[in-house]
Amino acid sequence: MKAVFIGFGQLEIDGRRYTEDVVVDHGTVTDRNKAASRPLKAAYGHTPLSEHENIPWDCATLIVGTGANGMLPIAPELVAAAHERGVKLVPVPTGQACALLSDADPRTTNAVLHLTC
Repeated sequence: MKAVFIGFGQLEIDGRRYTEDVVVDHGTVTDRNKAASRPLKAAYGHTPLSEHENIPWDCATLIVGTGANGMLPIAPELVAAAHERGVKLVPVPTGQACALLSDADPRTTNAVLHLTC
């Protein structure tokens, strides 16, 4: 899988351009549905990534692209859920997350990629 962060609000995975946040689950790319995390926006100042979303937990490593500037908040409960499941959580700015995803084995690595902030 080849993932490239084009810039604020845009990324390309295997030649297809995305302009909304995505979830990568064993090489399959879908839109991130962050509606479940929206009630937490007031507490974080931005809609965070939380355990209320459909997180692709069936992996050894979960890469979280935290945005162009690394500003996506991650709820502490999501960090705890990763620990409980034995999933290595790797939160990094989305450009770095794309590079890691490109080098990763899709059988063992999933990702949630935020494209702005």
